[in-house]
Amino acid sequence: MALLPILRFPDPRLKKVATLVTRIDEGTRKLVADMAETMYEAPGIGLAATQVDVHQRIVVIDVSEDKSDLQVFINPTLGQCEGSQVGEEGCLSVPGIYDKVERSERVTVSYLDLDGKQQKLEAEGLLAVCIQHEIDHLNGTVFVDHLSLLKQTRIKNKMAKQARVTA
Repeated sequence: MALLPILRFPDPRLKKVATLVTRIDEGTRKLVADMAETMYEAPGIGLAATQVDVHQRIVVIDVSEDKSDLQVFINPTLGQCEGSQVGEEGCLSVPGIYDKVERSERVTVSYLDLDGKQQKLEAEGLLAVCIQHEIDHLNGTVFVDHLSLLKQTRIKNKMAKQARVTA
């Protein structure tokens, strides 16, 4: 396994829409393992392949307290979305920035597992938020895009300043 570099907002590659995975093979499994290691090391609770500059519809999530419940979603699609909740979100691609985002409270997601089997999951609370956040990444959307234009501009400027300081 290897740690992967995480793209930082406002990198234009974060706007790319991911393509469907057509074959799940050893390369896919290695990518998933590397993504999981990268997510845990960061540390985070979710990571989309887009964030590591691989534009395939793959997401890893682990919202457990002890990091023992890795979930892998290949070609995830949201079905039914119910309710509404507003919560503070952060993102590994936008380090140090947190803001309130409105999301559905409960979602149904269909996806393939690592064995290529079709699965369906009903999620609520933090897991539902995380699924929506990561699927946004696959569609070229960062949580910052849900904020006002003023906040987006401030965050872009802050991230640009951080990049200059660390360069």
